Amino acid sequence: MSLVIPPPALPAAPLLELEQFSVQFPGQPAPTVKELSLTLHAAEKFALVGESGSGKSVTAQSIMRLLPAQLSGSVRWQGQELLTYNERQMRRLRGKQIAMVFQEPMSALNPLMTIGQQIAEVLEKHEALSRTDAWARALALLERTGIPAAAQRLRHYPHQLSGGQRQRAMIAMALACRPQLLIADEPTTALDVTIRAQIMSLLEELQAEYGMAILLITHDLNLVKNFATRVGVMQQGQLRELASTQSLFANPQHPYTAELLAAQPSRLIEEDRVTHPAPPPLLVTEALSVSFSSAAGWFKRKTECAVDAVDLHIPPQRTLGLVGESGSGKTTLAMALLGLQATSGGRTQFDGQYLDQLDKAAQKKYRAKLQVVFQDPFSALSPRMTIEQIVGEGLQLHHPELSQVACRERVSETLAEVGLSPDALYRYPHEFSGGQRQRIAIARAIILRPSLIVLDEPTSALDVSVQKQVLRLLVTLQQKYGTSYLFISHDLAVIRAIAHEVIVMHKGKIVERGATETIFTQPLHPYTQSLIHAAMR
Repeated sequence: MSLVIPPPALPAAPLLELEQFSVQFPGQPAPTVKELSLTLHAAEKFALVGESGSGKSVTAQSIMRLLPAQLSGSVRWQGQELLTYNERQMRRLRGKQIAMVFQEPMSALNPLMTIGQQIAEVLEKHEALSRTDAWARALALLERTGIPAAAQRLRHYPHQLSGGQRQRAMIAMALACRPQLLIADEPTTALDVTIRAQIMSLLEELQAEYGMAILLITHDLNLVKNFATRVGVMQQGQLRELASTQSLFANPQHPYTAELLAAQPSRLIEEDRVTHPAPPPLLVTEALSVSFSSAAGWFKRKTECAVDAVDLHIPPQRTLGLVGESGSGKTTLAMALLGLQATSGGRTQFDGQYLDQLDKAAQKKYRAKLQVVFQDPFSALSPRMTIEQIVGEGLQLHHPELSQVACRERVSETLAEVGLSPDALYRYPHEFSGGQRQRIAIARAIILRPSLIVLDEPTSALDVSVQKQVLRLLVTLQQKYGTSYLFISHDLAVIRAIAHEVIVMHKGKIVERGATETIFTQPLHPYTQSLIHAAMR
């Protein structure tokens, strides 16, 4: 009897196939995406990574034909060429077979429609369900994403939900018709570590449950390492490397991939040397509290405590990291220290003086010694002022004795210190990249040689390589001028890289404090443990 050997199984046809795919916008001299070729199979978790401007999001949105751009090459969906589809055919495909979760749900969701209306609309259009059946399915979908009190949330508008809840609502809408491919474009960028871990766990569960493929667009390599099976690396519109996740992280082949992996935050400062006696702290708060009052009915008001009797001290020439989820009171505390938020109790002492005892002249000197760098430099820098005017504004206010020539020289020197060329003086904020704008914001803060700078999420919107450059710059400036930093962030890797000490806030209270490495290796409070566990995912 002869043995019959079956032929080898043929690999399944790709779900999505891009071949020599290019995207060019009108008026641009060169394509934004250049001759991109890759395949995506059913039920696969594929990640496309790269820095801002690399073409990741443009690729994703062009697959869905959402951009006014000229497309060339080939985009095949289950063997069908999408570039030949008309708009009517694409509308039938979007949401039904290919769905998308956008980076910023607040701008992607309709502010004039409730969450329930927006989910039900997808079901009514693609599934031809009645209004009653669509609302019932919308409720089930919202419950599946883990939103508490889902029946109430259906009747809420986007602005009434938290960031994590809005992202869950976007996921519920995207999954309404059980698509075969979900494109997730930076779905966790603006979220805290615990919420980020919850969203990624949810996507994994839903992917396994629905058997769909996921195309994850991100610049967060830690996210990729723990989620995707294959990774594509993009730079300047081109695919530089394509490999399995394990292979790419263990042995990157392209120099740009190796550069991205090397840009992950690492410890940038030396460990504290114990000095005796310890220098007096630069800033001390004593039971500092901040409360907000809001309406609770026609004739009632309720008071919420955002910062609850906080005691902290910031030593000179050191960086204090402040971590906690959104709503924990981090930014409110910082605004109170800056004098930009009224307090409801407690006192603040700066450089040995109580702030409530300062006269106007002393308050002006205090403000010169305490500066701030905000999260989004684009909204923090005036679009109508040149960089010379922006950076030099503090000098004119606090040092009116300086001549215009002296001010310009000081501004030029400060811009050089943060790595910007002299021609930046005459340009405007919109002419710079995100990393350059953050350097301008830092220059504006350091030009007055302050004793303390409050840094509120200064690197959260930056790519990993630019983020590391900014962190190194901050360390260099601290060593040069002896400045103290209060560094607020939900990115624990960044805090571990730059902070000497860390305090952890939860529901307005400080629940743990200590040396950075002690907090990260031996956290005591359950909340701190949950934060660090979520960050390691």
